[in-house]
Amino acid sequence: MEATPAIAVSGASDIDSPVDQLASLCKASAEPLRLHILRVLERDSFTVTELCQLFAIRQPALSHHLKVLSGAGLVTSRREGNSLFYRRSQPGRVDGLEALQQQLFDSLDALPLEPGLGEHLREVQACREATSRAFFHDNADKFREQQDLIASHWQYGDAVAQVLREARFPRRQRVLEVGPGDGAFLPHLADQFREVIALDNAEAMLERARKRATEAGLDNIRFLHGDTRHPGLAELQVDGVVINMVLHHCARPDQIIADTANCLRSGGLLMVTELCEHDQAWARDACGDLWLGFSPEALTHWATLAGLDEHASVYLAQRNGFRLQVRLFGRP
Repeated sequence: MEATPAIAVSGASDIDSPVDQLASLCKASAEPLRLHILRVLERDSFTVTELCQLFAIRQPALSHHLKVLSGAGLVTSRREGNSLFYRRSQPGRVDGLEALQQQLFDSLDALPLEPGLGEHLREVQACREATSRAFFHDNADKFREQQDLIASHWQYGDAVAQVLREARFPRRQRVLEVGPGDGAFLPHLADQFREVIALDNAEAMLERARKRATEAGLDNIRFLHGDTRHPGLAELQVDGVVINMVLHHCARPDQIIADTANCLRSGGLLMVTELCEHDQAWARDACGDLWLGFSPEALTHWATLAGLDEHASVYLAQRNGFRLQVRLFGRP
């Protein structure tokens, strides 16, 4: 009788075999702290310093856990200037384990945050938001000059307005613009909608937008000072939301999309104009950017989580190698 061949194990096996990949994923997810890290990375990315602050852990120890998670294909990193941001990997990075990875994420996201962790998260986000607000408060009179360093409104404004004109809104009664800046896009909205609501958390910028609208004789615009958690938005229902070149200044872009999606009537559309991912870190200091653009997949993911469907996408090349994405998402 022939002898049964021995099964190769340990060092004799292929390090990239499906069994090894499965073992790596199981090992990475078998430690409570690593699960907590994956939980807070649900919709946001954080630096090592921020994660150390969240979990009150020293950097060498945290870096070890991130290395294990990365090796299992559960997190990925992206360098922005001198900082390395970590986020959850999209399912599919490890062949054959997509369903298991998705089930792991779904199970984690169904769990509440640990007591105290939510407060630490709010502290980190508040720090980011304060940095952004301070920049625009101190540089309101230089807004146009700084915007021109990356993407001038005169270069992309007409193209975005064309997308707006061609979009199939259920009706054009009311539209919300988040972060109108100095009000450059308000005339397009005032011309196409019966009522425009302009929301900005920087009072100095809102005043510039109000002044511009007054000078242009626009009388169908209502101005609100605050963010997307403003109480005035709680019962607001609009046909459209416009967010032009705002999300890369926001601590929680996913939350902005979720908040504004809640304002959309059935069939309403959300139009987002944003930078694609780039590596020009000088934009942080020069332009108050918190994010160096976004991948199209990230915006689609956040919109999907907010209950929106993708309708259309347009990509525009800008100076200095920057690219813009104009995205349309709709409420079913």
